[in-house]
Amino acid sequence: MEPVQERPMERSNREIRRIVLDGSPEEMGACHGESYKDEIRAYAEDRVALSSSGSWSGRAASREEVLELAASMLPAHRSYSAPLCAEMEAMARACDLSAAEAIVVGGFTDFVDALRATGAGVPEEDDCTAVLVPNAMADGQGFLAQTWDMHASATEHVTLLDVRPPAAPRSLVFSTVGCLGQIGVNEAGIAIGINNLNAEVGARGVTWPLVIREALAQTSLEAAAESVTRAPLTGAHHYLLMDGVGRGLDIEAMPQGCAIRELGDEPLVHTNHCLDPAMQKHQAEKAPALMASSQARLERACELLDGAQVDTAALMELTRDSQAICQVAKPPFHIESSGATIMRPGTPEMWAAWGLPSENEFSHFGFSE
Repeated sequence: MEPVQERPMERSNREIRRIVLDGSPEEMGACHGESYKDEIRAYAEDRVALSSSGSWSGRAASREEVLELAASMLPAHRSYSAPLCAEMEAMARACDLSAAEAIVVGGFTDFVDALRATGAGVPEEDDCTAVLVPNAMADGQGFLAQTWDMHASATEHVTLLDVRPPAAPRSLVFSTVGCLGQIGVNEAGIAIGINNLNAEVGARGVTWPLVIREALAQTSLEAAAESVTRAPLTGAHHYLLMDGVGRGLDIEAMPQGCAIRELGDEPLVHTNHCLDPAMQKHQAEKAPALMASSQARLERACELLDGAQVDTAALMELTRDSQAICQVAKPPFHIESSGATIMRPGTPEMWAAWGLPSENEFSHFGFSE
């Protein structure tokens, strides 16, 4: 893979693109796949190659081994949510991809945890800084905000899915092409965000995009949390949840279990290492430079939110922080802040940026639009 070139720091007016998905699961998946067919195929090939290379899983594997492992996860996906699995498979068919390739392109960061479980190695993952801001610090309307950090080759594939299922709330979902969803808010005021974690031992289970979309199909915080805690997970993720009245949770979720914190009067801040001692026992070793980055971003976000009253402008500046939070691609890991979101569940609405927040403006999205 060619090295990712660093870019000059200049603000652009590139607006995140949006696609409307409505109808049955199969119709939504077909629309997604047909709309982005060539791009999804290219992105899937990139994710399969990155899985095979061993840089993110800690060990190299053949293409055949990667796709065989992904295919073995399909029963767990269908059992967890048959409609969402049907949407994913319809998207794959529209792109002339296999369902296994769809699992890799959408659930890559979970998938590599399962691949790691079949070998050994240290992962090269260091993705996202996320915060829950209580109502008391935000003029009565709390926020869920985060950067979305990934290997820089993912940045060009960012999109916003406007999901309109017939029997569930409409959702605005930050994602990449070929992925069911990554971060979002629904019209019932349920918001969900994520940080990547590294499981030492992954499983042949459900990848995280299905969990995101299942949570966004709910109308209460309790039901959304249950969507996370009941999932037989493939890999490790940290999930943040907030509802329209300002209640919030964060969940460190591993295939081996989970740990939950409740939002109180102080912000909840999370990056890419486990904070709960029980979950730390299941965490894969991180490269020293990546652990230092995760700790620095955690400390910096806490510093920026310490005692401050917070609005959307302040959170935009947090995502653009050059001291630690806004990551710019550089060797050897090539991780960058490929986008950022700010969600206010009480309204509900979203602000989203495509690409480095330091270089790009946020676009506003609401449910009356």
